[in-house]
Amino acid sequence: MAHAVPTRGPSTRAPSTGTGMRGRTRTPDVFSERTHLVARWTLLVAAGLVYGYWAASIHRFGGPITGWNVLLGLLSTLGFVVLYAVVRAVGRRLPREGHAALWGAFAGSALGWLYAQSGVAMFTCVLVSLLVAAGVAGASFYWYYTHEDARGLPVA
Repeated sequence: MAHAVPTRGPSTRAPSTGTGMRGRTRTPDVFSERTHLVARWTLLVAAGLVYGYWAASIHRFGGPITGWNVLLGLLSTLGFVVLYAVVRAVGRRLPREGHAALWGAFAGSALGWLYAQSGVAMFTCVLVSLLVAAGVAGASFYWYYTHEDARGLPVA
């Protein structure tokens, strides 16, 4: 049985390949916009569920699973997902400094909540949260600074 050989013919879609920074080429986008949207929300909810389970498992200290523990996990999941979605939506509209500070605040508070569930002193929890927030904000600012032009637009 004979099969057709794939050829490079005219495409009905606009090509999504192009040159990026420093002459690198991007790979073609083979999934639709809807598929990307579904994958983005699926991964977000999965990350939220992992976060909620992690918070609930830290809070119960190895004891039995109770209804309050499940409620804490579900509320932690809901809080994580909502805050992450807000940071993604609002962050795009901010300049790189604000965008980086927003991601730093999100990461610091997310880790601070998990660390507070372990029962450590609040001063230690706040100190660790601020250190993580500063590190994430610094790394995010560096990323945005090196991947945006002077107007704050992504470099193609």
